[in-house]
Amino acid sequence: MSRRLLYVINETYFFLSHRLPVARAAQEAGFEVHVAAPDDHVWAPDGFSVDEIAKAGFTYHRVPLSRRGTDPLQEAHTFAAINALYRELRPALVHNLTIKPVLYGGVAARLAGVPAVVAGVTGLGQMFTAPGWRMGLMRRAATAAYRFAASHPRSRFIVQNREDGEILARLGAVPERNIRLIRGSGVDLAGYTPAPEPESERPLVILPARLIWEKGVGEFVAAARIIRARGVPARLALVGDTKSSNPRAVPEAQLRAWAEEGVVEWWGRRDDMPEVLRQSAIVCLPSTYGEGVPKALIEAAAVGRPIVATDAGGCREIVREGENGLLVRPREPAELAEALIRLLTDRALRNRLGERGRKIAETEFSDRDVAAKTLEVYREIVD
Repeated sequence: MSRRLLYVINETYFFLSHRLPVARAAQEAGFEVHVAAPDDHVWAPDGFSVDEIAKAGFTYHRVPLSRRGTDPLQEAHTFAAINALYRELRPALVHNLTIKPVLYGGVAARLAGVPAVVAGVTGLGQMFTAPGWRMGLMRRAATAAYRFAASHPRSRFIVQNREDGEILARLGAVPERNIRLIRGSGVDLAGYTPAPEPESERPLVILPARLIWEKGVGEFVAAARIIRARGVPARLALVGDTKSSNPRAVPEAQLRAWAEEGVVEWWGRRDDMPEVLRQSAIVCLPSTYGEGVPKALIEAAAVGRPIVATDAGGCREIVREGENGLLVRPREPAELAEALIRLLTDRALRNRLGERGRKIAETEFSDRDVAAKTLEVYREIVD
């Protein structure tokens, strides 16, 4: 008899781009797969609509879940909707993904009597990394919600990097025995294949991300100014979209101003990321966001590109200093510029780091491995 598995997530596109191989593997293993998500997607590119869930052979359920909403009445409505869905579907296993589903869904699972629960912590984000008394209050509330959800007798918390697991255990939010480490979302090694760096007098450096300030956009632009002042031939490009609905997003007017000035290029969102990565010489992500393991960096390694990233938990899982990339301190544009200049002026070093990155992606970050390890967690608490 098929066992019912329900994924709850705050964006349909994130499920399709980051968890589709896991869901397909679960379906092949005998699970009846359902997906609960909102149908208004602030960041979703074309081709990532809820219709794709049905095409993949899964059942879709709409839930009124706002990624950044803070209105108490709306949040209470979200919690009630998740709780009602649990009671209606009676799944054998729920896999909550991203922070709100993990918090609300974890509490609701206790109340609704869901037999087994997996929480996918895709990075602790601003709630656990940002300073300030408001974030402090939210952090304490989130810790209490984590603690209640983790008291479920058959629950597991999947974290993407060691530091996130250590923080949750140290705060007393999740017992260490219930934490499982599965690094990142994996990469399709057949789709992201290595290619030689294009011949160019001005090597291309890209920052591929949602263009919010915490991704290091300001530091990247400041580093670009230093590189230009030093006379080092290079092109630097921001690859990603911005949305005025997000208060942390870099304003479109600012992006256009930088592009008109010539300090960086702005390519917008691209749906052909394997080709974009192959055009580059270096991939850069000076993030301070509280990443899980940035999928863009796993993809960069798979294509054989050297990486310059922040010396922080999520980035360290994929970037090894001097092995497949360089790590710099957060919020240090001068240090970021020096690391980029080092690679821009040494093509042999770029090639060596890129080749090693591909091997790391093959041995540690394939989407097949991530799916297999996730199914092991499912079996651990369902069987």
